[in-house]
Amino acid sequence: MEAVSEIAELSYEQARDELVKVVGQLEQGGVSLEESLALWERGEALAKRCEEWLIGAKARLDAARSSAAQPAATDGAS
Repeated sequence: MEAVSEIAELSYEQARDELVKVVGQLEQGGVSLEESLALWERGEALAKRCEEWLIGAKARLDAARSSAAQPAATDGAS
């Protein structure tokens, strides 16, 4: 699926912006059922991509916070 691999390469901002456009198109209506389904599926894939980015960002923040909370290594003088 070319569309899925294309979505997988989008940045968070790109995926979010395109998702906003897809939602706008769906809200406006005026497209066929087939087009609506295609837009819905693309929107789902874009939302999943955004979620992947957010989960990754949270993991990085958690890792940074946990490493900052670790006591500094001592120089061996006890």
